[in-house]
Amino acid sequence: MVRPRNGKVIAGVCAALADRFGISRTLVRIGFVLFGLFGVGELVYIALWIIIPKAPQ
Repeated sequence: MVRPRNGKVIAGVCAALADRFGISRTLVRIGFVLFGLFGVGELVYIALWIIIPKAPQ
């Protein structure tokens, strides 16, 4: 799993997760927004941003 260089909005975390699990990027983004409103979505996003490497050039 890698963060894509194209098709990302902020860091590509949602795009990487969506591509890995074969679901819509929009659904993953909506999930993170809802999780952020009702939980610790921001912290999980930042942790995944650090953990998931960028795609090679």
